[in-house]
Amino acid sequence: MDSVVIKEELSAKNGSHVIGRLTLNKPKALNALDLDMATIMLDALLSWQSRDDVVAVVIDAAGDKAFCAGGDIVSMYRSMVEAEGGVPEFLETFFKTEYTLDYTIHNYDKPIIVWGAGIVMGGGMGLLSGASHRVVTETSRLAMPEISIGLYPDVGGSYFLPRLPEKTGLFLGLTGGQMNGTDARFVGLGDVLVASTEKDTMVDRLLQHSWQPNDLAGQVSTLLGALKQPEELPQGNIEKHSDLINSLCQGDSAEEVVNAILNCDMQGDKWLSRAQTTLQKGSPITMHLVFEQCRRGASMTLAECFKMEVNMSCRCGESGEFQEGVRALLIDKDMSPKWKYASVDKVPAEVVEHFFSSPWTEETHPLASLGK
Repeated sequence: MDSVVIKEELSAKNGSHVIGRLTLNKPKALNALDLDMATIMLDALLSWQSRDDVVAVVIDAAGDKAFCAGGDIVSMYRSMVEAEGGVPEFLETFFKTEYTLDYTIHNYDKPIIVWGAGIVMGGGMGLLSGASHRVVTETSRLAMPEISIGLYPDVGGSYFLPRLPEKTGLFLGLTGGQMNGTDARFVGLGDVLVASTEKDTMVDRLLQHSWQPNDLAGQVSTLLGALKQPEELPQGNIEKHSDLINSLCQGDSAEEVVNAILNCDMQGDKWLSRAQTTLQKGSPITMHLVFEQCRRGASMTLAECFKMEVNMSCRCGESGEFQEGVRALLIDKDMSPKWKYASVDKVPAEVVEHFFSSPWTEETHPLASLGK
């Protein structure tokens, strides 16, 4: 059986330096991140971090369709169905491992290059967003569409969404709006936009390079900057709509912002209309969670954001909203989730607050070791 993550140590031409490579290898599942994959990746990164011969790490994926389309929510669904109240143990283990992996990528002391071609959603965004060198291509489709399944943009979304330009992150979190490579560059979630055919060239140049001990990140930036761009750059959507996005998201509450977006005449714009429709069909509880995570996360450290997200994600696992969203989208596929509340205005404040409460003490928290 093929490994779900292919781990390689590629020798550079001088023989004394190594490029670590992790290739997500579940192309039929669009490389959705499961617990085994996250564990293999985390163990590999931790083992390479202390080695002087490892100068950089490449994270890519098998197949052309997707880098990583999200997390293994089918396994999460099964654990929620089997749980008899409380937080499903599998969810606690999964989120602890996934968020520790994401946090490690954010804080890695060697360059990490993520090849974000094709679909990059949910858990894939967690891997991409923290990398030192985020490569997007003309095939990239980035999004955080968790509102459709009754979850929320996790994997560090509480940290990176409020740090996007002005109100862009709040809008993208609420609507699941898709970004192409041009959009990713504009909002700061992509560092370079290159042709999708350049991956092998990139790896080859990393191996042919004469690595110097100082400024490894600068050397990687130079190598990536020399790769070919797509013959035709994707037409971005966010920059041209940024004034409208910012005006719609100025409200002081989830109700104000959501109703402003839903009541706006999108004037037949395909991208805006799709975002509006996704919001309209999404979970009213998630609408509040996105607003609150962006409000709170804007002034929190990365570690604080991940600790908050473990609380939120596990509360989502015990609430039933997440389970119902996955059922409707991926299990029964009736596309008709029965959300607990009819609209954003009907969700009680105490219900929202419960999602931000911790099921654990400070000492027993799954991410207690992350620090501050």
